[in-house]
Amino acid sequence: MDIKITKSIFSPYPLLAAAFLLLSGCGDMSKKQNARTEIGESALRINANDIIPFFQHWNLILGDGSNVGQATDYENKNFFYAKSDDKEDWVVFKTPNAGNTHGTSNNTRTELAQLKKWSPMVEANMKATLKVTNVSATGDARVAASYSVVVGQIHSADGHENEPLKIFYKKFPGHTKGSVFWNYEINTAGDDNSKRWDYSYPVWGYDFSVVGTEENTYPPEPEDGIALGEEFSYEVHIKDGVMHLNFSSEGHKTKTFTKNLVSTEYDERSDIPEQTEKLFVSIGQDGIERKNAYADEGLFFKLGAYNQTNGKDPKVNRVWCSGAETHGGNLQKQYADGNFAEVWFKSASITISDDAISNEGYFRANDGLSTKTVYPSEVIPFMDKFKMLMGNGTTVDILVNFEHKDFFYTVIDGTRRWVVYKTPNSGVTSKNSSNTRTELHEKRDWTPEEGGKLTGTCKVMQVSLSGDARVAASYSVVVGQIHSGEGHENEPLKIFYKKFPGHTKGSVFWNYEINTAGDDNSGRWDFSTAVWGYDMSVLGKDKNEYPPEPSDGIALGEEFSYEVNVYDGIMYLTFKSNHHETKTFTKNLIASEYVKKSDLPAQVQQLFVPLGQDGTERATAYSGELNYFKQGAYNQTNGKSREINGIWCAGAETYGGDIAKQYENGCFTEVWFREATVGLGTSPK
Repeated sequence: MDIKITKSIFSPYPLLAAAFLLLSGCGDMSKKQNARTEIGESALRINANDIIPFFQHWNLILGDGSNVGQATDYENKNFFYAKSDDKEDWVVFKTPNAGNTHGTSNNTRTELAQLKKWSPMVEANMKATLKVTNVSATGDARVAASYSVVVGQIHSADGHENEPLKIFYKKFPGHTKGSVFWNYEINTAGDDNSKRWDYSYPVWGYDFSVVGTEENTYPPEPEDGIALGEEFSYEVHIKDGVMHLNFSSEGHKTKTFTKNLVSTEYDERSDIPEQTEKLFVSIGQDGIERKNAYADEGLFFKLGAYNQTNGKDPKVNRVWCSGAETHGGNLQKQYADGNFAEVWFKSASITISDDAISNEGYFRANDGLSTKTVYPSEVIPFMDKFKMLMGNGTTVDILVNFEHKDFFYTVIDGTRRWVVYKTPNSGVTSKNSSNTRTELHEKRDWTPEEGGKLTGTCKVMQVSLSGDARVAASYSVVVGQIHSGEGHENEPLKIFYKKFPGHTKGSVFWNYEINTAGDDNSGRWDFSTAVWGYDMSVLGKDKNEYPPEPSDGIALGEEFSYEVNVYDGIMYLTFKSNHHETKTFTKNLIASEYVKKSDLPAQVQQLFVPLGQDGTERATAYSGELNYFKQGAYNQTNGKSREINGIWCAGAETYGGDIAKQYENGCFTEVWFREATVGLGTSPK
């Protein structure tokens, strides 16, 4: 067969034109192979836009977080390229479990994002035919996002930038068949988007809410599922504010759905579906939707491989954080052992209204955002009122626009940004303490009579995995304090979180330390009051023998908040957490109840008196003394021998003070705060 090599209607490149004629005109695969040999592989490279000619409508985001712009005549062998199986040509989208992300997401993507946005009241259409060839080999079966990839989306470019449509494929390890489902994310009412949630609809197989009972225990394989490598198609059609969905696959029943995008069905708390109650409400994501849903926002399509399996610890977010293998972000190692998502598309198209406008604002806001520094002072803006001591002994006086990646920085948990305070079991401490801290120190001093108020909403992500169960301070961290700056410099308040190894739930309690009478402070002691779970006095019988798990405790990663309000010498404490009883306490800071030996509580007799700490308190307690607030992570687990002090010296692992090794082996504490305030005390209501 004679072929004249010229520019053709197929391509402006003559060798590529010949390649198309040879490879598409000759049905015989041997002739195709001969053509490859004669012309040369380099001349036969087929670009993605030769297979699906619509790349002028999109920017391409890669699994390294970069926006490469329009992908015409573009390939990247790590993320995006054309590939042929024995029958057809495909466009491959590939992305690892860990890499640089785009915007505020926890997840990598190799995904097209539309260059224009449009109103849900106009007409818009996206179609695709694809097959998923890989989902992550690791994850946590209890986490809904594990082992899944999003292959098509509608995304809002405005407001909260939520997603009225995500089309998922998910397959558990060991299963042949996976599930296709789609999620609708509410456009949360109000300015706080942390309470947003998804509702999931099954297409073939399960919906998003079907999870395993344990990390590596999976539900039964879905009978009507889709296998890896099995083709399916979707069509998304928007008209007059309604989204119409069509899913088809050979050998499977065609499924259709409709969803109103401009009028909500979730604008009352009672409207929250049972599926959402089960999956999201338990982690505090229980918002309602604005009445007109996405009516006033610009929407745009996305298409590709948006990997939903990441390496973040499930205690950060039990819906979205999979704890999967990431090999420290090493791309090739992830690809070598299946820790990636890969999706092949053989056809796709979009049609949008002429009224669509530029989506540049979305890209300008999100490109490179994951690599930009967001300082703690941008999340909690009271940092100008504090200085800080970090776990390496460094004091920082100016915290505005300051971070330290080992001790003090910000993260996103999938719904909002937090300030992280992190400190090892052993580092450099303050002059009077055995314990490291990454902790704020208020610059203002005040007397109990003058008063002050401190609030914080936090979650403890880690306490030391080593220690001695017989030592009260083991496995604990102080997340808020009042500290005296005069006299004995004792602490009228320490708010603790403590969790024994092997337990799911830990305890929150607060301690009052007496302001010891006289000049000798060695007899000082704490009295501990339980909030949820145990107080400080509940110990193990042996070093590695723990008490029963508290039934009403707080898990690692579970939010709680506190308010400390000192007014006219009285300390008012309030503790709140979803699904836990709100607790309130009062304590007089200017008149003692411990002025005689007979006043010592039974708890103190048990815990402190055997160590010779049996002092009494001055009658006026902390009256007239200057105090200040502290907040952060004050690690109570240290490496000192229990023989020195059976209450405060935990004998924990410290790796000779090597901070990196302590962090690698769980011998540290980490506390996240998302909100906090400091100011004057107020009259209690």
